[in-house]
Amino acid sequence: MSPRLTCTRLPRRVGFVSTRFHGTDGVTLEARKWAEELTAAGAECCWMGGLLDTPPERSRLVPLAFFNHPEVLESQAELFGQITRSRRTTALINGIKDRLKDELYAFVDRFEIGLLIPQNTLAIPMHVALGLAITEFIAETGIPTIAHHHDFTWERERFTTTSASDYLMAAFPPSLFHIEHVVINSMAQKELARRYGLSSTFIPNVLDFETPPPGIDAYNADLRREIGLSDDDILVLQPTRVVARKGIEHAIDLLRQLGDPRMKLVLSHPAGDEGNDYMQLINERIADAGIEAVFIADRVGESRGITPDGRKIYTLFDVYPHADLVTYPSHYEGFGNAFLEAVYFGKPVFVNNYAVYVRDIAPLGFETIGMSQIVTRAAVEKTRLILSDEKIRADWAVKNYELGLKYFSRAVLRRKLEARLASLFGE
Repeated sequence: MSPRLTCTRLPRRVGFVSTRFHGTDGVTLEARKWAEELTAAGAECCWMGGLLDTPPERSRLVPLAFFNHPEVLESQAELFGQITRSRRTTALINGIKDRLKDELYAFVDRFEIGLLIPQNTLAIPMHVALGLAITEFIAETGIPTIAHHHDFTWERERFTTTSASDYLMAAFPPSLFHIEHVVINSMAQKELARRYGLSSTFIPNVLDFETPPPGIDAYNADLRREIGLSDDDILVLQPTRVVARKGIEHAIDLLRQLGDPRMKLVLSHPAGDEGNDYMQLINERIADAGIEAVFIADRVGESRGITPDGRKIYTLFDVYPHADLVTYPSHYEGFGNAFLEAVYFGKPVFVNNYAVYVRDIAPLGFETIGMSQIVTRAAVEKTRLILSDEKIRADWAVKNYELGLKYFSRAVLRRKLEARLASLFGE
């Protein structure tokens, strides 16, 4: 039997709240891992959000909680990019907040929630009214809360100019007696203390390193052919959304400098919620570099299935076993899920030295191909060597997996989550 969380006073039902729990974004994935551990410990996990693919019998779908709801988009547009807001905007925010707070009361009452876990809604102001509603709900009810913060306001340039400073100070994050704050990197932990005087616990993102990774099977064996690659092609996987902070132009430059026509850059995710300007830039860079890129977001889903026109849908974990190299040249990341996934599948990683990686991951001793904002000749030659030397790749895979098991396994999550639960409910 696998180890389980131990908390004798764990509430019977736990409520997760966010703008969405849907698909394969980082917040959704980490929330599911927490929920799996809490479920194994005997709790029933329930969900509230604006976009859900969670069990309907344990969910409360609230469209107004989604950050792309028309009313929310209207209110958000009035709060950022300018330094004053109209009285009408304040009334609009308050109206949305009160409606969402009513939904929170209904959610907690319906499922008899004993522990609330807001996921990123009290950290990054993608939905200001929702953050205010959750904050007021906690203040009014005193419900024990673990606020899981993935990204913060100060980490996104688009939130710098704002007419919502009062809201941000109140709820992003709030300072309330009943809240245990959890962050996913040590830099956020220090900034939270410096900016707000709030203590927090660093719980990194994790993977199930205790369970060996899946490999090539009867279902995914044809993936290369299905996406237009041959067995001789070198599959270079970029397993992220196509957004500017992912630094995908560096992956393109790497392939350009390597100059091997067998190398195909495979991009597994869509553009996301930050517009299409960067996608256009990437397409232009691909054309200028003269490399071949394959966009497969329409063929990658949360679970296996069939597209409307009868083609297979694969999971990201179906794609990883076929990869020869993983590129992860992000300018900024809250942590680094794609890095852990590459380590889990034993793949060499080309990684940019973004701040959280340098501080929390690199010192642990992982073997990687590194760069610092530019693709150097040394990085190119190291990549060429790794791709040509099977023994080095195998040695790296073993070492990196052992480090992942030690520092980023489910056991780490269980141990740290137990401490937070003990703080709220006692041993």
